Amino acid sequence: MALNPIITNTAASIALASLESTQTALTATEKQISTGYRVADATDDGAAYAVAQRVRSDVGALTSANQQLGNVQGLLSITVTGLNDVSNLMSSARDVLVKLADGNTQGTQRTQYIQQYQSLLTNIKSNIEDSSYNGKTLIGNITGSSGSFGAVNVVRNETGATYNIATFGGSSLYTSIHFTGTQLASATQVAALIGTSATAATFINQTNKLGTELNNYGSATNYVTNQVSYNSDKITALNNGLGALVDANLAQESAQLQSLQIQQQLGTQALSIANQAPSSLLSLFR
Repeated sequence: MALNPIITNTAASIALASLESTQTALTATEKQISTGYRVADATDDGAAYAVAQRVRSDVGALTSANQQLGNVQGLLSITVTGLNDVSNLMSSARDVLVKLADGNTQGTQRTQYIQQYQSLLTNIKSNIEDSSYNGKTLIGNITGSSGSFGAVNVVRNETGATYNIATFGGSSLYTSIHFTGTQLASATQVAALIGTSATAATFINQTNKLGTELNNYGSATNYVTNQVSYNSDKITALNNGLGALVDANLAQESAQLQSLQIQQQLGTQALSIANQAPSSLLSLFR
């Protein structure tokens, strides 16, 4: 084999191969630094990228579910607030009814108490009618209410599972306690309207029914709040796992970048020297 070949420059071939290998590694390192990912696409690690895409899809779906649950939180908050106010007003209305149930309440005093009761009824009706959020209401089914009345079936997680929230007919409550002046004129009749008999229309029965609904919507509020919190924790956990799978170690890659840049410079110089070697043979012909 010739010691100084000019047809086949072995040294240059070795230097070129080494330089190309360094350039490939440098390109990969620069990609990780520029994207922040060890696995930026399927060409880096197909299996890891497929898992990462699935996790990203789960995170996106959970985020959407929490947005929907957030809307329901607003609706439940308005509903509970409305029912709390109605409950307080009904407590005041019951006080007035007790006074009207007293046979000693007569004349102008009775008329004033009747007017007071009917004024409280007007407030109760307003609270029921206005208990809407984003055009939706769970209790405002009185004609003239500001929202669309109906149950809610909200998506609660990334698989599309749902949680149902039923309605409560505020209209039936209002109608059951909407006693007229004639009904309130007799102390004996008022006592019957207040009482705890089997008649569903009695004031106490309606108060108990309202208490049950307050408990139901309070429980629904807690459920939705806990679900939002769980989804948020799950999103955090998924993102942490995703980061461990595909994120680049930027400190390590930065050090690797400097090393490869030096190797690239040395490889370029080595290739230049190897390419100059055959030209030294020209001196033999001078």
